Amino acid sequence: MTKYKVNDAAVKAARRLIDEGRYDTTTEWSDAAPSTSAENDVIEARGYDGYGEWHLAVDTEASEETKGRYRFPYGDFETVNRAALIHAKQRASQNDHDEVEKAADSLLELLDRTDG
Repeated sequence: MTKYKVNDAAVKAARRLIDEGRYDTTTEWSDAAPSTSAENDVIEARGYDGYGEWHLAVDTEASEETKGRYRFPYGDFETVNRAALIHAKQRASQNDHDEVEKAADSLLELLDRTDG
């Protein structure tokens, strides 16, 4: 099974966005998830580092210049999406990615405290 490394830059960016109030607590992730075209636009504008900043984990065995290197998205390239964090936490838990699960949970707790 693939082991993922927590993407510390993404976690930091998500915390900053939450602190700035740039989050969505109502839209389902299936409706908010970026399209392939939007993903490609972000890669073209910000490179793979900019794309990766929206994903809580990195597959260190995957090629650096690929979308497949980045896993567990948490937002739509503009805002943190609460449903995406829940989805990431659940998927990480189901697949024994403990550190990714903890990172998603920590962000959820911050978001819930901030939004509450």
